[in-house]
Amino acid sequence: MAFTGSIDNRLRLDAGPHRTISARSRLHLRTNALTHFPHALTHFSSSALEVGFGLAGGGGESRLPGTGEQPMRLGMVGLGKMGGNMAQRLTRGGHEVVVHDRDEAVTRAVADAAGATAATSLDALVAGLQAPRVVWVMVPAGPPTEQVLRDVADRMQPGDVLIDGGNSNYHDTQRRAQELAGRGIRLVDAGTSGGVWGLENGYCLMVGGDVDAVAIAEPVFRTLAPENGYLHVGPSGAGHFTKMVHNGIEYGLLQAYAEGFEILHKSGMGLDLRAIADLWNHGSVVRSWLLELLERAYAAEGQDLDRIRGWVADSGEGRWTVQTALDLDVPAPVITLSLQMRFRSRQDESYGAQVIAALRNQFGGHAVKQAGPEGGA
Repeated sequence: MAFTGSIDNRLRLDAGPHRTISARSRLHLRTNALTHFPHALTHFSSSALEVGFGLAGGGGESRLPGTGEQPMRLGMVGLGKMGGNMAQRLTRGGHEVVVHDRDEAVTRAVADAAGATAATSLDALVAGLQAPRVVWVMVPAGPPTEQVLRDVADRMQPGDVLIDGGNSNYHDTQRRAQELAGRGIRLVDAGTSGGVWGLENGYCLMVGGDVDAVAIAEPVFRTLAPENGYLHVGPSGAGHFTKMVHNGIEYGLLQAYAEGFEILHKSGMGLDLRAIADLWNHGSVVRSWLLELLERAYAAEGQDLDRIRGWVADSGEGRWTVQTALDLDVPAPVITLSLQMRFRSRQDESYGAQVIAALRNQFGGHAVKQAGPEGGA
C-alpha cells in the first residue's frame, strides 16, 4: 500500500486488491498523506480523502459481518491443532482459505471441515492465490518454520506477505524479515495465543511487521481475534517478542497456582479443590481463565489427579524470556524459578538432591534414606 501524487494535489492510494482499510489504518493513511502532502489539508476534507482513497464504504463488493471489511483469499500452511482450527474460523468469518499440510489426509480433512480449498503441494497453494498473496505459516518453531518459510517464499513474488504465526524466536524473525525484504517479500510475525479454545473464543494476536504489510492482512487478524484481541505491537520481531514475554508470564502464573493448590491439597482439611477454583473466579483478585480450566481438569480427573504424571515440558519461550531478562539486566526471579521447576519435574530422581543428602550426612551426621526397596525408592 503506497501513496502516489504530485504538487498539484493529485493523490492516489494504491492498496492492491484488498482495498478496504480498517479505522486504525485510515488514521495512519490520513497522517501519512498530510505528512507527505501537507497541502492536502487545505484542498481535501476528511471525507474527501476517504472517497479519493477508496476508503469509504459502499459499492457492490461483499463485506465481512461486523467489520465491513472485504473478505480475503489466503493460504494456510500447517494444519495441526492451531492451524486447522484457524482455517475453520477464517472460513466461518467469510474468507476463502487454501490449506496445505505435509500430511495429505490432514489437508483433506481440514478442507472438508472448514469448507476450504485443499492444496496437495505448496506450488498448488501459491498458484491458487492472487497478488499480493498472503500465506499464513503455522508450524513448530525452529528448523520446521525455517524450512517452510523458505519453501513458501521461493514460490512468492515481490509484494507478497508471509505470516509466521508460530512461536519463533524473535531474533530469528528479525533475521528472516531482513532476508525476505531483500527479495521484496514482507514477513509479518503474529504471536498467537488461544490454544484449542481459539476456534470458538478467538485468538489473541500480537502482530509485528511493516504497517503496510500488516494492513493488507488486517481483515484476517480481525476475524481470528475476539473484540479487542488484535494489536499491531511494533516492527518485525515485536509480535514474537511480545508473545515470548506473554508465555514467560504464563510460566509464573501456572507455577503460582500449582504451589497454592498443592498446599491446599496437603492441608488434611478435606478441601474441595474444584469448588475453591470456582469460588476464586467470583470476585477474587486471583480470578482467571486458568482457574476455569483447573476447575474443568478437577471435574474430569478428580482432585488427586491420579492419572496425570507431574512431568512438565517447556516449549522454549520461557528459556528465551529468562535469557532476554539476563541480556537486559532485568531481574525475573519468578519466571526463572518457574522454568527451573519444569526441569525438576522431568527427573525421576534428582542427583543434585542426592549430593545435598550425602553432604548433610557427612558434615552433620544427618540421616539419609537409602535407595532401593527398603528405602522406599
